[in-house]
Amino acid sequence: MITLQIEHQVRDFDMWRRAFDSDPLDRAASGVRSFRISRPLDQQDYVMLEMDFDTQAAAVDFLGRLQNDTWKTGVTAPALVGEPSTRIIETVSIENVAAADRDLR
Repeated sequence: MITLQIEHQVRDFDMWRRAFDSDPLDRAASGVRSFRISRPLDQQDYVMLEMDFDTQAAAVDFLGRLQNDTWKTGVTAPALVGEPSTRIIETVSIENVAAADRDLR
């Protein structure tokens, strides 16, 4: 799985969320399979977003469209503070750890 990670400060989380939910780049049609939105418990004006893709090419294309079409001129631009930090990563392992599976003797 390929993941596009994005982190940035926002002026107002609710304003950012409305812009994100408007889905100006049509995430599903752009190859986004799932996404996670997080933020630090002590920093309500900071967003961490992870979007999963099947291919690196789809993630690179989507990031380019975000940079050129959305962040500079698009609907989310007023919600952002500064330039987002981005990276594309590959998941190499996912493992579940559950207390019920541990030997608690």
